[in-house]
Amino acid sequence: MKRLALLALVLVTLTGCAAIPTNTQPKPIGPKDNKATNTAAVPEPRQGIDPFMLVREFIDAASNPDGDYAAARAYMTPEASKGWIVKNPVIIESAFSTVPTSQAPQDKTQTVLLQGKRVGRLGGDGAFVPELGDLREPVKVERNADNQWRISEAPPAVYLPLNIFNNNYRRVTLYFYNPEFTVLVPDPRYVVVPPATSIPTRVTDLLLRGPGETVRDTLKTAISPDAATFSDTREADDGALEVNLTRVGKDLTPEKSKQIVAQVVKSLSGVTTSRVRVLVDGQQILPDTRDYRVSDVSGTAGEALLALNANLQGMIVADGAIRSLSDGNPIKGPAGSGAYGAVSAAQSLDGSRLAVVSRSGGGMKLRVGEVEQDLSEVDQPATTLSRPTWLLSTGPKEPGSEVWTVVDGTSVARVTRSDNGGWTAKGVNITDLAQFGPISDLRLSRDGTRAALVIGGKLYLTSVVRNDQDVALRTPRQIQQSTLGSAVQSVDWLSQDVLVVASSLPSLPVTKVYTDGFKLDRYSQSNLTVPVGSVAAAPARQVQVIDPSGLWSASDITDVWKSSSIRVPAGSLVFYPG
Repeated sequence: MKRLALLALVLVTLTGCAAIPTNTQPKPIGPKDNKATNTAAVPEPRQGIDPFMLVREFIDAASNPDGDYAAARAYMTPEASKGWIVKNPVIIESAFSTVPTSQAPQDKTQTVLLQGKRVGRLGGDGAFVPELGDLREPVKVERNADNQWRISEAPPAVYLPLNIFNNNYRRVTLYFYNPEFTVLVPDPRYVVVPPATSIPTRVTDLLLRGPGETVRDTLKTAISPDAATFSDTREADDGALEVNLTRVGKDLTPEKSKQIVAQVVKSLSGVTTSRVRVLVDGQQILPDTRDYRVSDVSGTAGEALLALNANLQGMIVADGAIRSLSDGNPIKGPAGSGAYGAVSAAQSLDGSRLAVVSRSGGGMKLRVGEVEQDLSEVDQPATTLSRPTWLLSTGPKEPGSEVWTVVDGTSVARVTRSDNGGWTAKGVNITDLAQFGPISDLRLSRDGTRAALVIGGKLYLTSVVRNDQDVALRTPRQIQQSTLGSAVQSVDWLSQDVLVVASSLPSLPVTKVYTDGFKLDRYSQSNLTVPVGSVAAAPARQVQVIDPSGLWSASDITDVWKSSSIRVPAGSLVFYPG
């Protein structure tokens, strides 16, 4: 009897094993195929809930996208749920209200008015888009067969109060390349947090889709548009975070493989501290290295191009002369002696070149050249010129060869180094900015892909788009409109995706503003007098500002501003290379 039982067990086991394929390949998961689904039962709204609380709780439930927003659909009639097409979330202020409309309520139907203030929305790429305005959305409700109120005509979008958005979404930073593939550039997005274990998968998904909408014509990716993943991005048995790609293209050279690794590792660095393993069709993407950390990709990420030399301490324009920020003494050469009557200036990222704006008759002139030598005058007639801003060098030891300035507030000139050693001014296409007014300040990001501008006292951000025909500033968007208004005086880049802004607002003399416009941090107000007219910021440097009383510095937003021993008159300008 025991032999029969054992034989039956063996036969069952063999039969089960025969049903498992041994030569199948995993099915690739495309960027749009890996939506999380949740088949768990969704709780119904509370019995006896009134129309106003029904709409409020519906707003709360809509923060959960699982099961195609199943939690929110539980508040609707079946017909309304079937016709509700979910669009990208609209973010509103945390305080909102649900109130009666002027329409008289009926026994079976009623209209509830959802009121609040718009803050912005998430684009289809997961990027935050500032979008201010009043929200007045009528929501129709009716009693169902059980005499319970349900939404019969839902709002046209998912509205997320700011506090709920902050609790349920997380800012992640993707990385793509500048057009020359020399520097990685951050591209911030937002992903749903719960469940937290799926965040690496969501980051990988967004990375495969490519640069965001506002930088799609500016940034490049080494990853093929046909690329997909074999499986979710998850932790392997040995603790490494494993990214298994497929369809990455046939022209996968060692250089392109390194670029893909750099993009993946940098993009995941904000959501994991684990080693990252990049595979293609189950094999190491590079045969000589299995796992990577951020420090392993710094060269391919182009960090050396962006890093400021420790000896470049910054400069000051005061009384028509260029002085060193380290000790206040004039720099060597005619620019330091005051021979040019400098109004503003900029030093190239490598530190070797200087661009100086000076007064000339009833107008202004731009001069460019080596820091301690005579500067060449550029043929660019102008009544006014903004302080110059340098483009990224082509190599770590290469001098800057392109500098920009705003001409008469209405056009932008980019001045390039010609083959004969001279400097030639060319126009930048700013058609997209024409409607906003005069430009008083322009700062190129140190990676050269974005520009921050002060237009009519308002802060704008644009993308720098280069093609065979021209160079243009595209997709302009006003940043922190409700907070900074038209009080902005000056702006500079603290990092690739963070600005420092000086203003005339007593409550906000200096602020740290994130380039997507979602967040603003206030620096201390202590010791400063408005308007703060000049600001200088750079990675691993103290923020320097000049107000009517002098030069001040701070390392962090909580620091009390410290007065400098260098005395400068009102109207002076401070700057770091860039």
